[in-house]
Amino acid sequence: MSGISRKALLATALAMAAGPAGSNEISGEVNGQHYPPATAAQQCAFNYDPSAPARPLNISVFGNPLCFVVVSSDSFLESMSRSNLIAAAVARINAVLSGAGVPNRSLLTQDEFVVSLFVMVLTLVTYFLLFGKRHVRRRQALQEELSSARQQVQNLEERLLAAKARDIQTAAAKGNKREVRIFMDGAFDMMHYGHMNAFRKAKSLGTKLIVGINSDESITTCKGAPLTNDQERLTMVSGCKFVDEVVPGCPYVMNPAYLDYIIKTFNIDYVVHGDDACIVDGKDVYASAKAAGKYQSIPRTEGVSTTDIVGRMLTMTTDHHLQTDEATEDDISVMTHEDRPLCEQSKFLTTSRMVRLFSQGMKAPEKKMRVIYMDGGWDMFHAGHVAILKKAKMRGDYLIVGVHGDALVNRMRGSNLPLMNVHERTLSVMGCQYVDDVLIDAPYRITPEMVASLSIVEIVHGTECDAISDSDQIYDERYSYPKEAGIFTILESPTDFNLSTILKRIQKNQERFHKKIRKKKMAEQEYYNEKYFADGKNSQSNGPSR
Repeated sequence: MSGISRKALLATALAMAAGPAGSNEISGEVNGQHYPPATAAQQCAFNYDPSAPARPLNISVFGNPLCFVVVSSDSFLESMSRSNLIAAAVARINAVLSGAGVPNRSLLTQDEFVVSLFVMVLTLVTYFLLFGKRHVRRRQALQEELSSARQQVQNLEERLLAAKARDIQTAAAKGNKREVRIFMDGAFDMMHYGHMNAFRKAKSLGTKLIVGINSDESITTCKGAPLTNDQERLTMVSGCKFVDEVVPGCPYVMNPAYLDYIIKTFNIDYVVHGDDACIVDGKDVYASAKAAGKYQSIPRTEGVSTTDIVGRMLTMTTDHHLQTDEATEDDISVMTHEDRPLCEQSKFLTTSRMVRLFSQGMKAPEKKMRVIYMDGGWDMFHAGHVAILKKAKMRGDYLIVGVHGDALVNRMRGSNLPLMNVHERTLSVMGCQYVDDVLIDAPYRITPEMVASLSIVEIVHGTECDAISDSDQIYDERYSYPKEAGIFTILESPTDFNLSTILKRIQKNQERFHKKIRKKKMAEQEYYNEKYFADGKNSQSNGPSR
């Protein structure tokens, strides 16, 4: 673009943008035509000299922002076309074009090169602003639709389960049978709220739930050594409020003879398992129960599995720790992807309905009850937690458990903790039979107002803790008021089992767990593909393992 054409184009653009009103410095007759006084912008355009050096512009000169944009753009393009870098680039391009036989009059000018680059960049930026994130928004919309559809499926499954329970209860009533006894078995290694929800669903089909726990030996033979031993798994299962009786030492694969023994010994009406097939060595584990008409299936809890939780542990870092006095969600929001808490990987959808189902049986304390309070993170709810909660409940009539928020747990424990978000940890605590009520997102410091509001008479804490540091200074800070009021007690923990115990066991056998997780994820993916997608694509969810 030559200087003359640039001047003509600029004058035309400014004239269109500025409008008829303005100064009268340029006026008079041209070829017999009388023109009105020119605007300031037109005056500027008339005096424009492309050979003069570029100078800064003041928007106040024009009185119209569009004029400022036009002149600023032209000045920018002019300064760019005069740069040595552009001149060198144009020279190289023209050298190539000349070598290809392009005539001199058709060679590229610096103005043309700059304008082309400017238009290309402007086009790309405009496209990005208007359409660049369209695929991201579409993917987010599809993900929301998928989550909504899964939630609807879960609601329908719950309704179907309730209808099935009514049919069973009706049949029992006709036979003058007062209770319906349900049997459910499994390994329940690293038991979590997904297992608890399975217990809840199973019990809803009858009145009593008897749970068989597979022995270490049989689990090791069929699927590899479990992470937690017989006693630890027994503590977890027997501590669940949905379980009435426990049968330890069950084989992983029940043959017809053993199943018949269970049914007769414990007066079992139905054997229950999740709706995913349980195949070992090509055989259905529950084939004999199905043949006897004693089998019922329940929908598995989606969004959580032992495989998923172990996977989170394997990706932990060890060098991150928030150093603020009061942790907030903003502290987490500024973390890098590698440092962010692993609880954000959760796919579980915590609804108010799920919380209500887990809170069944919880009642407000009566006036004369001795109310005990105990708070903590309760991450990866384990046998050590159950043991200390049992001991805490023995000190009173009513136990309230405080569950700290994610930001607070991260500040206190560091690394990528918590592994489970506050909703998952709340459900885990609510599923414990020794807990009467839960304070969600409990405060770090115990205040007189809180003690009075909840009618607390004693606050307890165990000697074992999942935190990185739990010094006397922290006790003084968190429990200063309870200590001054004489209502704070430190309980000797019944076991030294804690979160570090689990992490050390996993780290000791990382390679084995990596292989096991890959195999389990493939099996879980096949289950969800069959359940949600006919073509077996685009499913990413998890459920509890057996």
